[in-house]
Amino acid sequence: MKICGQNIRQIRRSKDFSQEYMAFEMGISQKAYSDIENAKVKINLEILTKISAILEIKPSDICSISDKCGTNDYKNKYLDLVSYLKRNNISIPDEYL
Repeated sequence: MKICGQNIRQIRRSKDFSQEYMAFEMGISQKAYSDIENAKVKINLEILTKISAILEIKPSDICSISDKCGTNDYKNKYLDLVSYLKRNNISIPDEYL
């Protein structure tokens, strides 16, 4: 998930936000936020959602399981899930595509 941390850093800097600001908005320490950007912690959906809300972007702009993060195993699981949802006529939010 190193790519995700790099994407977060790049987008954060493009918006001229500091790590301190991001940490404050997320309710965590600056060190904890730094660990996210440096891929020292796994980025889960909750973290991804908080960061994307602060940066005012879609979670998929940061980290798309389908093509940016993890191994092919993640990609296969993602594609299997999308296929299952489509087969069962379950809507998929655009931010996860």
